[in-house]
Amino acid sequence: MLIKEFRIPLPLKVEEFRRGLLYSVSEASKCETGGGEGAEFVKQYDFIDDTTIKPGKKLSGIYSYKIYRVKSKVPWILQKLLPEEAFEIHEESWNAYPYCKTVLTNPGYMGQNSSLIIESTHLPDNGSSENPLNIKKKRDVVYLDICDDEIIGEANYKPEFDPKIFLSERTGRGQLRENWMETTTPMMCCYKVVTIQFKWIGLGSLVEKTILKQYTKIFSNFHRCAFCWIDSWFDLTDEEIQEFEDETARQLQQLVTSEEKRGVSFDD
Repeated sequence: MLIKEFRIPLPLKVEEFRRGLLYSVSEASKCETGGGEGAEFVKQYDFIDDTTIKPGKKLSGIYSYKIYRVKSKVPWILQKLLPEEAFEIHEESWNAYPYCKTVLTNPGYMGQNSSLIIESTHLPDNGSSENPLNIKKKRDVVYLDICDDEIIGEANYKPEFDPKIFLSERTGRGQLRENWMETTTPMMCCYKVVTIQFKWIGLGSLVEKTILKQYTKIFSNFHRCAFCWIDSWFDLTDEEIQEFEDETARQLQQLVTSEEKRGVSFDD
């Protein structure tokens, strides 16, 4: 089992990013879907006063269930070793913003022998809060700078999603410079704790490390895009975001059958 905490500062207010997160999850799903891979939207509904998501707390929000096909996003050696069922990932997520939880499983191949849990919270600081998710087990803490191009790699770099270049017409934010996390306002931080377990003698440790490495890219790329999409989501109402999510679900059904594979690639 591996546990890692990611801290991702953003030049946003926590309440602003509530809208930004909903919009960006849908938009990112489209960006990652094509060539028979990506996201398949299964269902979504509201939940109220649920005490099972995080024991000891009553949470309300939105539940969603998606299926991801991700073969091209894993190393070549794993593509050769594993059957097709191994690359179908089922995702359940509970968005009770500012707290969110995502559980990913592979019921078609690994069953109960693999799991990946992502717990997130969003706070109005620059990543200085200690253990905001109250994780009792030992973990590594990693800060992700959305301006660091090396994290996502050359193959995934796009200038339109570079916060050092992008400037928001709606808010005037962007074109971030060195030490921006110490000088920029507003400021918030997304805290994500990833717990991964892959029970497979001889390959378990390799797979766990590989997945964590890929999630470092995914988290960095997602939050770069979310910020650079700010002019698209900043003024949206909750009703408009719901309409956007519904339309995205319809578009995903068409995109998955297109020929071109899209999204973050495993390039090393």
